[in-house]
Amino acid sequence: MSSYVGVLVSDPWLQSQFTQVELRTLKSKFVSNKTQLERFTVGDLPPVFSKLKAFNGTIDEDEIKSVLDKSYSNADDEVDFETFLRAFLSVQARGVEKTGGSKGSSSFLKTSTTTVHHAINESEKASYVSHINNYLRDDPFLKSYLPIDPATNAFFDLVKDGVLLCKLINVAVPGTIDERAINTKKTLNPWERNENLTLGLNSAKAIGCTVVNIGTQDIAEGRPYLVLGLISQIIKIQMLADLNFKKTPSLFQLVDDTQDAEELMGLAPEKVLLKWMNFHLKKAGYEKQVTNFSSDVKDGEAYAYLLNALAPEHSTHVALETKDPTERAKKVLEQAEKLDCKRYLSPKDIVDGSANLNLAFVAQIFQHRNGLTVDDSKTSFAEMMTDDVETSREERCFRLWINSLGTATYVNNVFEDLRNGWVLLEVLDKVSPGSVNWKHANKPPIKMPFKKVENCNEVIKIGKELRFSLVNVAGNDIVQGNKKLLLAFLWQLMRYTMLQLLRNLRSHSQGKEITDVDILNWANRKVKRGGRTSQADSFRDKNLSSGMFFLELLSAVEPRVVNWSLVTNGETEEDKKLNATYIISVARKLGCSIFLLPEDIIEVNQKMMLILAASIMYWSLQQQSDTESTVSEDATDDGDANSVAGEISNLSIDGASESSPTVQDQELLTKAEKDEDEVDGENNKDA
Repeated sequence: MSSYVGVLVSDPWLQSQFTQVELRTLKSKFVSNKTQLERFTVGDLPPVFSKLKAFNGTIDEDEIKSVLDKSYSNADDEVDFETFLRAFLSVQARGVEKTGGSKGSSSFLKTSTTTVHHAINESEKASYVSHINNYLRDDPFLKSYLPIDPATNAFFDLVKDGVLLCKLINVAVPGTIDERAINTKKTLNPWERNENLTLGLNSAKAIGCTVVNIGTQDIAEGRPYLVLGLISQIIKIQMLADLNFKKTPSLFQLVDDTQDAEELMGLAPEKVLLKWMNFHLKKAGYEKQVTNFSSDVKDGEAYAYLLNALAPEHSTHVALETKDPTERAKKVLEQAEKLDCKRYLSPKDIVDGSANLNLAFVAQIFQHRNGLTVDDSKTSFAEMMTDDVETSREERCFRLWINSLGTATYVNNVFEDLRNGWVLLEVLDKVSPGSVNWKHANKPPIKMPFKKVENCNEVIKIGKELRFSLVNVAGNDIVQGNKKLLLAFLWQLMRYTMLQLLRNLRSHSQGKEITDVDILNWANRKVKRGGRTSQADSFRDKNLSSGMFFLELLSAVEPRVVNWSLVTNGETEEDKKLNATYIISVARKLGCSIFLLPEDIIEVNQKMMLILAASIMYWSLQQQSDTESTVSEDATDDGDANSVAGEISNLSIDGASESSPTVQDQELLTKAEKDEDEVDGENNKDA
């Protein structure tokens, strides 16, 4: 394996406050500024910190200066890296306080697990443990370990082997993980434990968690702040699962017209929950507007009105007449229990304004009694907003992929959130660093339509520079929400990213581009050399629907990863689905970050087949790159390769030319309709 050494800090406590990703990012900023300035001093920190994405506009330069003035008496003192880190912690503490969070709480509302304040909130920990005890108590494997005592650290020990993590993900989004792929036995070896953790993390990405700053080792070590940050995201996804129009069409009762309906669809689930809460509070005569789950609900008054409106049979004015906030909170929780809402928070949590636990409490009330009815006059909204199945699946895939990149803006709805161009610029900057000139970008909120068009024009310009097929496509098409064009652009962006990852392996492909045909040829050779008989004619080959080709490919790159006793022949629809779900979990268990669904394999979705094969190829070549002394399989068979470079150099053997994998033709927009034989050899278009 490679001998990579991360960023080290002499103070162990200070080192423990950051993940390696955070340290590398901050080290880069520190070195950059120290290089530019003759002397890097405390006085130089405010403008530097104010531009960091970590603060995301929550605290301005003057406030940062005020914070640092309290900690450092002399602004002319020179700054070393550890001073830089300590100053960062001080400023972030102020930012957390300002946004209504608590210094010691793991972030349940923030999507990212990136968190610097690592003292955990015991109330939140107890709440999550209670949730796990309740939902997993009957699990055949885990029931012997449950219930967990929240007063101990047994929870952090139990999560180390990855089984609980995988099981909880399936509770949040049933069917995400094929449980046949989970290693479940009393004692796991390091390989099996790492497989479970890898499966859990990649599956967490696939349901919408952001895990860019957490790795398998963090969970294996039971690092509390990172474990709770991830668990909180999974539970949040479960609790807010019904806050969409597909599962709860009656949410259209919250809007008056089509424009409002479109806006509501673009809101984050927690924002929809706030809108729902205010809808009922207004009808109940509550005059205030609830804008958060912290300071606006800590007196318990809004809860008293809400529960009286939703459950008049349990209505009582005792809570409203109670003056003491803690006593009122007790009455509120007693009333909620009559709706079968489990008591996962205490009166103190309400009074303290714990945003995470209050959100969970309101979400639970919504699940048990949302108080909405289906309005026939608004069914047209639901019909109009419904996308076809394929479009919905593609939107889901691209949304999850974008969020997995760790961009600053979290995407809740591709068709709404990308229309101002800003998120697309963030993604382009991630996948092609330096491609975006941020001086030409307009940061949200953007009120003027032409500013959105400017952003989207910049997106199209960069896309053309990356050789995307964008004939007759303009920025205004994105602003107007043209779904077909937006999905076509995102597909090219995802494909470009995957091909660049392959190209940028240590060999640099000997200067060659990697094409779709190359990936297909590599996969076929791998399967053949594994002693198997399956071969794919193209990524539209209907034989792929059985799943056998991808199972044989996975087994070829890592023989231990497929349990053949669980594989079916893939002849019936039921058998195909069993194989497809198993393929996805095995690939994630191996280390592939993929976002397709079993239906994509069964229906042989060409785009998803390409990405699946490319992801397996990338993992396989990465392993060879990390073990350069290992002779590649290609050297054995072809005699001209002894490294990743050799394997990649053979990619064009079977008829693929060395020209760039350009996507210059408008045919990409209707790619599924093209016959692959038309692209054999000459232009290296999509396989």
